[in-house]
Amino acid sequence: MKKAVRMAVAAGMCAALALSAGCQKKTVADDEVQRYAWPLATASPEDTVTQIYAEKFAEEVEELSDGKMKIQVYPNGTIGGDRELLESCKDGDIPFVIQNTAPQVTFMPDLAVFDIPCRFSTIDEVREKVDDPEFYGLLEDVYENGGYNLLGYADQGFRVMSTNKMVESLADFKGQKIRTMENSYHMDFWKKLKASPTPMSFSEVYIGLQQGTIDAQENPYEVIVSNKLYEQQDYVVETNHLPHLISLIVSDEFFQDLPEDKQAILVEAAEIAKEEARQASDDRIADKIKVIEDSGTQIVTLSDELGAEIREAVQPVYDEIEKNVDKKLYNAYMK
Repeated sequence: MKKAVRMAVAAGMCAALALSAGCQKKTVADDEVQRYAWPLATASPEDTVTQIYAEKFAEEVEELSDGKMKIQVYPNGTIGGDRELLESCKDGDIPFVIQNTAPQVTFMPDLAVFDIPCRFSTIDEVREKVDDPEFYGLLEDVYENGGYNLLGYADQGFRVMSTNKMVESLADFKGQKIRTMENSYHMDFWKKLKASPTPMSFSEVYIGLQQGTIDAQENPYEVIVSNKLYEQQDYVVETNHLPHLISLIVSDEFFQDLPEDKQAILVEAAEIAKEEARQASDDRIADKIKVIEDSGTQIVTLSDELGAEIREAVQPVYDEIEKNVDKKLYNAYMK
């Protein structure tokens, strides 16, 4: 797989931009244009906030460098899925990757801090927390120890539940077969609500809902609409149980090899791209909600009382994560 990724990246570099006669690696000197575009890879489709984030970052890098630094975006798993992209980024074969934090927990267990459920009431609170210098500094250490350099977080709002059963009380979660990612903390969250979490490949979710193999699933609004999952569901329940954060990372080895002025350009471009992606997420969520409501699927907002009951029921998940992540990081997230 890693060989295939390297071959795909090499071919992409050669074809991406006619900037050189060859396709060999070369360190970019301060006064010259790159010989090929650096690849930035995602496993997400083009019509997503992830793509907006990636394209804006590439655009700003080129503009801030007066055209001397170029990035080519490879979306939709073109050169690998989430795991392959992480491995290739760490090795330096793919300098830049944008992806959700969930698959990164396997490589950097401390990122399970983002699997703490029902921590925030609004996405603005989430953004304030991840931008907090103390907390962000601890995250930078986690990524650096993993072989990466963190350039920032955008998001797609919260993850919500879609289902064919009205949810008005804690008892309404009981027995629902809900598709989750294969993440033990995510599964434990639903188990504590007496639901029946069922890991399943995302490509099988629509047909699973259609055939009744599963009753429900959970994802951000953007994913629910882009994959038309609402067509098979009567309700979207705003559980808002986890923020769907999207990280922009760069191979640490690659980053450290760059001159300081070029590092500064990447950092500045990432900050600009982050803000645009966040605004796009806010705008698109409103549009996605309208699509869902126009289809006849009902949006359900949980009462404050039910929200408090959920947090109490899932407290053991907090305790388990606290045991398994860095204490300083956990405390900074919960503060």
